Order: sequence, then structure tokens, then C-alpha cells
Amino acid sequence: MRAYHLSGVADSPLELFELATPDPGPGEVSVRVQATSLNYRDLMISRRGRQGIVPLSDGAGEVLAVGPGVSRVQVGDLVAGAFFSHWPSGRISAAVHDSALGGAVDGMLAEVVVLPEHGVIAAPRGWTAAQTATLPCAALTAWNALVEGAPVRAGQTVLLLGTGGVSVFGLQFAKMMGARTIITSSSDEKLARMRALGADAVINYATHENWAEVVLESTGGVGADLVLEVGGAGTLAQSMACTRHGGQIALIGILAGASGQVNPGQLVGRSVDLRGIYVGSLEMFAEMNAAIDLHGLEPLIDEVFPFEQAAAAYRHLASQTHVGKVVVSV
Repeated sequence: MRAYHLSGVADSPLELFELATPDPGPGEVSVRVQATSLNYRDLMISRRGRQGIVPLSDGAGEVLAVGPGVSRVQVGDLVAGAFFSHWPSGRISAAVHDSALGGAVDGMLAEVVVLPEHGVIAAPRGWTAAQTATLPCAALTAWNALVEGAPVRAGQTVLLLGTGGVSVFGLQFAKMMGARTIITSSSDEKLARMRALGADAVINYATHENWAEVVLESTGGVGADLVLEVGGAGTLAQSMACTRHGGQIALIGILAGASGQVNPGQLVGRSVDLRGIYVGSLEMFAEMNAAIDLHGLEPLIDEVFPFEQAAAAYRHLASQTHVGKVVVSV
């Protein structure tokens, strides 16, 4: 079988290898990977010079074989790999981090992978492998942010930063829950697509540098009930300024930078809850898929690249011209 390894070279991060097809052991399943998807995390890992590991946390495919003791899945099932193979439920722990696909352990950018039975989950009904491959990181992160803290209620306002995978799924889930949504981008074209997807208000932060004021104006001076904060230090101050008193900020990413000064007085003065989000558990994944089945949600896929052009998929994600998820078919 073929698999990609990280090369350790930032401008040419992938190397294609021929490897023996792995067989599942006790409690394991082998998956014929049919599609994978990329997240900003994958760019970060490749840029840090990581070598040797099979990249990408997100992938889906057909169960090829099962090892002794496996009973929950069968050959032929369409499944996704879980971002964390060893986080069944409850709160995250340090041990959970050691099972992160494409980082701590080999990931999904291969023709066949072996995963523990408890590290795979059935695809939503009627979904393709390409659709299912969008779920493990971005979708579950957004679901965790919206549901696992103080759950979003109908009529509340959710602010989403940018139009990447997490923010787009966040928009879709928030609308599914009856919330009002505000989303930002530096592109009017992207914002028009978000309007078509159901966004109630849009803000171009290139033309409205102080976009927190626009959020406050849009909410009658109250602020957003929940902010999905994917920018990090570069945007957190404004997110804090436009979150309502007693509201929540789900801190997810560092797209706008990892360093900078933040005044915690804004959190204290407004009694805002700041919660760090790192994907989610298998239990959350199952609940999310049940909601997807019930509401008929479909992911927004920006572009699908063939396996041989995986490096082009990385470049496309790095260009930040995408809206939604970038997928690699296998």
C-alpha cells in the first residue's frame, strides 16, 4: 500500500512511500481509507519540521478486516477515525493527547490504516466517505464548543470568526439549534456564501477593523452569547469586548497568532467564561452524528484533490482561499 510521511521540509512536506499492508490485531480494525481532510493543525505540524509520521487526523473509509474480539463494527462498514482514539467520554486528560492521529501517532493519509475498534465511529446515514472525512476534527470541535459548555439555546447569538472548517460547521450547527449567527471574513465573496448558508449577519473585518463594535451594534449593545474564537491572541481582545456579560468564548485556534497581550480584566469585568477546546470525545462524536442524521446537515466541501496531489491540497489550505473543508480522495 501507499502512504505519505512528513518529510520535515516546510516547503515540500510530504513523501510518498510503499509499505506493507498492515493487519489488525486483537481489538483492532483495518480501514481502507477512501478520503481524508485537512485542518490548520496539519499545516502547523508540517511547518514545525516533524518527520516520519503519517499525517492528517481526519479520514474515513470502509472496514477491510477486523481482529479477534471486535464486535461493534463489521467488514464493509463506512467509518471515520476518531481524532483521539482513547477518549471515550468525560473530560480530556493528558493521556488522551497521546492518541491524537497525525500528531502523536500515525494519521490517515494512507491507503490502509489500523485503528482500535473504539477509535472508529460509523458515518452518518447516507454520507459519502468524502463527507464523513470532514467530521473528526473541525465538526467535532465546533460541536463541543456549542454543546458541551453552557449549551447554546434558541434565540441566542453565536459569533464565528472566519470561514474555515470549524467556523462553517459552527454556523451550520448554531442554525440547527435555532441561534442567530454572525460571521466574519476579509472577503465579501466568502461572506456572500455564508449568507447563502444561513448567516444572519456578516462582517468584513478588512473594512471594519474594529469588528467588535459592529458585533455590539448588531446585538443592540448586548454582545454575542458565544464566540468561536479561532484567531487566538490576535483576535481575543476584540472577542472579549463583544461577548455579553455572562457569555462564553470557546478558544479553539491561533490563526491570528499565538503571542500577544490580552487584558484579563475584560473577562473578569464581564464575567465571561473562557473555555479551551481541543476537539472532542467519542461520546460527543456519536451525539453529533445523531444530530446530523436527524437534521439532514451536509458539510461544505471546498475542493477535493486526488491522493497523488496531496501536496497541492496542503498548498490550497495554506493559501486561505478555501471556504469549508479541503478533502483528499484516496
